[in-house]
Amino acid sequence: MKLFLNDPASLALQDALTGLSLRQQVISNNLANLNTPGFKAARVSFEAELRNALEEATDPLPLRTTHADHFGDAPVALDAVQPTVQTLNDRSMRLDGNNVDLERELAELTETVIRFQASTQLMTRKIALLRGVISGR
Repeated sequence: MKLFLNDPASLALQDALTGLSLRQQVISNNLANLNTPGFKAARVSFEAELRNALEEATDPLPLRTTHADHFGDAPVALDAVQPTVQTLNDRSMRLDGNNVDLERELAELTETVIRFQASTQLMTRKIALLRGVISGR
């Protein structure tokens, strides 16, 4: 779900929050299946696609449209960024076929939490700035 903010920075932050949230869910699932024989860990990727979309959104002042025949809407590429989940079938940590690495999962979870908190703080500051502009403070 996209918020009301439709500028490239806000769209990028929303995409980052969506991707990081999904990554946390996938890591939690990996950890929950740590002792499940044959379970294969999964990874979420979205940063490269988001980086490419941001590079395409170089217009410093995107135009808004009020009709479908108008042009210059916010960068479509940022609206289309979707995180992907990939199952890791290429390695196995144990004889039972499970490939979940507890230390790696915990490190990735910690990094994901830190990135999510930073993105949330940036979005909060952006909204606070807009509120200040609207209220004239």
